[in-house]
Amino acid sequence: MKTGSIRLLFFLLIIHLSPSGAEISCRDEAGRPVDWFVMYKLPKYQIHQAVGMGLNYMYLDPSTDDWQRSKHLVNTTESAVGRTLQQLYSTYKSKVNDRAYFIYNDAAPSMPYDMYHGHTKGVLLFDEAQGFWLIHSVPHFPPFPKKGYSWPSSGKRNGQTLFCITYKYSQVTEIGKQLLYYNPRVYNWSLPDIFLPELSHLQFVAKGGSVSKSPWKRLTELTSTGGVQFQSFAKYKHFEDDIYAGWVAQTLKTDLLAETWNGSKHQLPSNCSLPKHVYNIVRIKLPGPVLFYSSNDHSKWCVSLGHDEGWTCIGDLNRTFGQMGRSAGLLCTRHPAIHRAFRRSVSWYENCTGTQ
Repeated sequence: MKTGSIRLLFFLLIIHLSPSGAEISCRDEAGRPVDWFVMYKLPKYQIHQAVGMGLNYMYLDPSTDDWQRSKHLVNTTESAVGRTLQQLYSTYKSKVNDRAYFIYNDAAPSMPYDMYHGHTKGVLLFDEAQGFWLIHSVPHFPPFPKKGYSWPSSGKRNGQTLFCITYKYSQVTEIGKQLLYYNPRVYNWSLPDIFLPELSHLQFVAKGGSVSKSPWKRLTELTSTGGVQFQSFAKYKHFEDDIYAGWVAQTLKTDLLAETWNGSKHQLPSNCSLPKHVYNIVRIKLPGPVLFYSSNDHSKWCVSLGHDEGWTCIGDLNRTFGQMGRSAGLLCTRHPAIHRAFRRSVSWYENCTGTQ
């Protein structure tokens, strides 16, 4: 090979490996870009099974038809979320000025719990081409960028969901508008000048700003890089209603089975008073089989009762009286594989007359 060709190959390799040259995307366990993925971190305590480490997880992306139990643990950088967040940590270390990120959590690492901001947790990382939005339910996660990737000990006990979607840059403005209603507690962020003033509303969110007048809810459509459509529901705390029964089920025109943490005595009962009902899930069954109760599950999701409607929503809020007055949202899709995986996961739910 000629010297010029070697130099060109070396240059292209450097561009590919550098934070500013690589494509920002959700990543699978091999580090390959994916349009989206869902992880269901299994709880430490399961029915009819010995106590595990609380670090195993199920995985779903466009290449799979159902949940696949990962051979990796969620606390390793070989996990899908570990691979994905390495892009965040490499961005921080390289101090590039062509990428922006926002990390938010009402239960941020090494910080007191915050009930003033939204009950919402996530990561947004992007450049002028594209990026990912990771929505999750894990307190004290992820670590501050300077500390690198790890999994909190508090995230082992209960089940957790992590939902990553890859978006083109054109969608970031809409995501930012939704975050105005989410009112997240942003505990670490970077927004270089190249994104201003176009994304000044994201800077406003990062500094604690939020929507200041009604209407106190906003619905918008987002589209992934692969063309998957999502309905994004965002509510500010002044909406003061259960997002599942009071808004999402009625808007999507579907009865919903809702899985949210029921470890609180303030849990809302199944709602059968509105045209479209919301039933609380009691028990979850994942391949294995893996069985566990909602009291051991900190994830937040809902799925259409009927298979024809096909909706699945993943997000932030529990069905409790207190969280009717918290800001946050849900991201909903009619993707058939996602709906099939979650609908099959419902083992037992509470209907209007008892349980089924």
